[in-house]
Amino acid sequence: MCHACVAGGPSGASRRSFARFLAAGAGLTVLAACTPEARSGVAPSSSSPAPAVRSESPTAVAVPSVEGTTAAAEPPPQAPVPPSAALPRQFSLTDPASPWLVVNKHRPLAPADYVPADLVQPNVTLAVSGEAALLNSTTAAAAEAMFAAASQDGVVMTLASGYRSYGTQVTTYNGYVAARGQADADTASARPGYSEHQTGWSFDIGDGGGACAFQPCFADQPAAVWAKANGHRFGFVVRYPWMLHPITGYYYEPWHLRYIGVEAATDMATRGISTVEEYFGVDAAPGYP
Repeated sequence: MCHACVAGGPSGASRRSFARFLAAGAGLTVLAACTPEARSGVAPSSSSPAPAVRSESPTAVAVPSVEGTTAAAEPPPQAPVPPSAALPRQFSLTDPASPWLVVNKHRPLAPADYVPADLVQPNVTLAVSGEAALLNSTTAAAAEAMFAAASQDGVVMTLASGYRSYGTQVTTYNGYVAARGQADADTASARPGYSEHQTGWSFDIGDGGGACAFQPCFADQPAAVWAKANGHRFGFVVRYPWMLHPITGYYYEPWHLRYIGVEAATDMATRGISTVEEYFGVDAAPGYP
């Protein structure tokens, strides 16, 4: 994701251009998750006088007791079942080694300095070197299959940014804070311990021609178009979709792919669900608590 890129990332000018480009859409309706409130039964007040009964007959009129008319308590509302619950296999949403791990501004990694135990360099076209060329072994295998399929369709993809250690993220984030201040830095770079890149489950792609790297226009490049349409076949989703930053916490990043498994990614695509927060049933995370 560009918001946490290091070497090979966009210039400050292009980031400011990106921010201005996206800010124009910030006034659109903000999507929010709501939990319906339970209806509350109101018991008759014991201080309310009983209604007067007019009768020609001396026969007494029975007045029901307060206890007998108290509304039965309604059961508490049930938490909504996330769409992912329909899949036969379920995985942890908090274990960093799980493909369903959800990391966002409300859900930091635990431990914060987590390092994947199985980092490898995938056999794909690289635009980076060092730790940025690494992925966990599951993501690497899926990336190799996806890049090969794209190539067969005449689309050249590059791995533009992969794994990023906690230490690297400290340096990256602090650089943004020093240059822009913390409030602005939080819109451009993940805080250390909150970056998907640290998990090995995500990476950024580039187009073979190098056009529009980490810029809004990348969405129209062949690599981005192909990945958005076909990524689910290999277990990938575009993690930060257009205009869903009130849920994900980040503006549109058509280059940032996240592995969640073929079954879950295909189910998301079939159902038309765009964010992992919605699919796995966790709260939106527009900003840090």
